[in-house]
Amino acid sequence: MKSTQYYPVLMTDNVKAKAAFYQSHFGFRPLFESDWYVHLQSLEDESVNLAVLDQQHSTIPAGYGSIARGILINFEVEDAEQEYARAIAAKLPIVLPLRDEPFGQRHFITRDPEGVLIDVITPIAPSEEFAAQYLTS
Repeated sequence: MKSTQYYPVLMTDNVKAKAAFYQSHFGFRPLFESDWYVHLQSLEDESVNLAVLDQQHSTIPAGYGSIARGILINFEVEDAEQEYARAIAAKLPIVLPLRDEPFGQRHFITRDPEGVLIDVITPIAPSEEFAAQYLTS
């Protein structure tokens, strides 16, 4: 399969509010807006997209329309520490404070209003133990 684009679509019962959250706090702009679906694109990188969909829309098979749970969205950024300060100032809920991981990440985790976890990451040098696990192409 040759994919031409990939992006997550998060189901919700409040499309407008969820889309506004990602626009306000993560730098997205709408490319398409309706009352049941909003397609968002990063202001900084057109290849970064996210969509929000009404969980009760007719395109969702019966029994599958539920608000996202068990989802972790990663945003790789240049400076996780700066983004952490911005998240604190915006009073976003911090579910994992900023920290360095031996596997090569400086990150923190927040969540959206419906509980989707958002991991904001800056790659850092991994420990020697983990460095050997990285594959080269």
